[in-house]
Amino acid sequence: MNRENKRKTFEKGYYKTHRCNDTFSCRVCDRLVFPTPTGGDHRNHCPNCLSSLHVDQEPGDRAADCGGIMDPIGVWVRKKEEWAVIHRCRRCGKLSSNRVAGDDNPMKLMSIALKPLSLPPFPLERIEQLTDAMGGSGSLGIGGRTP
Repeated sequence: MNRENKRKTFEKGYYKTHRCNDTFSCRVCDRLVFPTPTGGDHRNHCPNCLSSLHVDQEPGDRAADCGGIMDPIGVWVRKKEEWAVIHRCRRCGKLSSNRVAGDDNPMKLMSIALKPLSLPPFPLERIEQLTDAMGGSGSLGIGGRTP
C-alpha cells in the first residue's frame, strides 16, 4: 500500500499514536527503505540519501497535499545532543526537521554538516586579514605565527 492510499485508509492523526512499520522505495535513490531499527517509531526519510517526502503538515498527521521531495539541506543538534536533519521541499519550499535514525548514512550526514565550512560566504583569506586587524595570529598555515 503506497503512502497516498494509506493516508486515505487511516483516520486523521493515526500516525501520531501508532508505529509505522511500512517498507517503501526512495523516490530519489530507488533504494528499498525498511522501518527504523533505532531512533524512533516513524521512518520519515531514506537512510541512504536522507531524502524525504512532504506528507505531513505536523509530524505524523499525513495531511500535506504537496507530496514534493524533501531534500536534506542541513543538520542541527537538538537538546540532549540529538542530531536532526533539516529538509526543504522542492515543490513548496517548506522546511522541516527530522530526527536522525541509527542506520542513517554517516558520510552523508557529515557531508551535509560540513558543507557550510567548505563554502563560506566570504573568501577564506579575509579571515587572515580580520584576525591580523584584531591583533591575533592571522596565518592560515599550520601552527600560525610565533610571537
